[in-house]
Amino acid sequence: MTDPEDDDALLHSPLASGPVPPSPEGPTMPDDASRISPDPVLQVERRDYVQLAPEGRSRVQPMRGFDPVYTDIVDYIVRCTHRIWDERDVGLIYTHYTHNCVVYGTMGTVYNREDMVRDTIQRLVSFPERRGMATQVIWNGDENEGFYTSHLVTGSGRHTQDGHLGPATGRTFVSRTVADCMIVENKIYREWIVADTLAILLQLGVDHHAYADRIAQGLFAKGQMSLDIGENRRLLGQYPPEAEADTSIAHNEVEEWTLRWMHEVYNQRMFGTLSRVFAPNCQFHGPLMTELYGQAAVIHQTLALIGSVPDAGFTAQHICSVPSEEGGHKVAVRWILEGHHMGYGILKHLGEPGGERLQIMGISHFHVKDGQVVDEWRVYDELALMVQVRLARMQAGA
Repeated sequence: MTDPEDDDALLHSPLASGPVPPSPEGPTMPDDASRISPDPVLQVERRDYVQLAPEGRSRVQPMRGFDPVYTDIVDYIVRCTHRIWDERDVGLIYTHYTHNCVVYGTMGTVYNREDMVRDTIQRLVSFPERRGMATQVIWNGDENEGFYTSHLVTGSGRHTQDGHLGPATGRTFVSRTVADCMIVENKIYREWIVADTLAILLQLGVDHHAYADRIAQGLFAKGQMSLDIGENRRLLGQYPPEAEADTSIAHNEVEEWTLRWMHEVYNQRMFGTLSRVFAPNCQFHGPLMTELYGQAAVIHQTLALIGSVPDAGFTAQHICSVPSEEGGHKVAVRWILEGHHMGYGILKHLGEPGGERLQIMGISHFHVKDGQVVDEWRVYDELALMVQVRLARMQAGA
């Protein structure tokens, strides 16, 4: 956050003048946002795995209670993920998660460590050749307050064994997953996982509608229902969307800027802001392994997402950032969109709009350089939304 004793920073901060309507020029990037000293902690993008999990490297940041093998928080999250999933040391979950850890997924919540062990084994049965490659890790925190990591993984593999997805198809897949973890003294005690499961099913040729039906029926049998709880916070009564974004979760000006433009775009529906925030040669890495280029592509993908849920309200739940060795900063935002399936847009696998309530949990990673976004990695799972639609219809039928 901005230092309250820094008069110059306050003078140039958008917070100084109080709530204001969206600028026709879009949010202004702070001039001094790129002048942050380099961080000694490892960064993923330019390094091979053997450099991210080094042998004989000295510890570069205080990490009380962490296993001696880990030299910094990026080494920790990359190495332990690799050991559990790629080296099949599933039992490390017992030393790297608390017994009562809570894991929030797009299709349900896990409340204990033993369920995590069982779920990991089941997934490895279906994909014995799976590899999860760290794409980037964005983090904040310290040994006293605890660490927060946002770990973007590109997974690949082949469906060679019968398992939770049904009979083996022999096909290959590539998908993206983001895992946000809260960690204290070597143990993860809370985690949010957004996996693009639909991308995997489509590439494997698995009947995704039948799979969504099976998941929804199992949840419904357990008494889980999708309930419409009323309006979201985007519009209260007959008031328009709030003029100013809530930046209380930001830690610096880069994060404040990010929260402001996302509020303008997603809550105030100022989609033109994207043409000023994103660089002309930007890249968009979206769900279903979509790879697009340019401002127009980002605008359309965002507009089409809101088009499927036209009353959606956007809430940023967490944000963190690190200076990037590639220049500028990497920023991670975990967010929620809540609304109803009342329109046509990018969520085509939901079928005809039926008014069902949807909650989309997503995580976006941004590369901000020279005052503009040059890359966005946006991950959410449309399969989870298919399950929500089916649960709502089962409830209506009951």
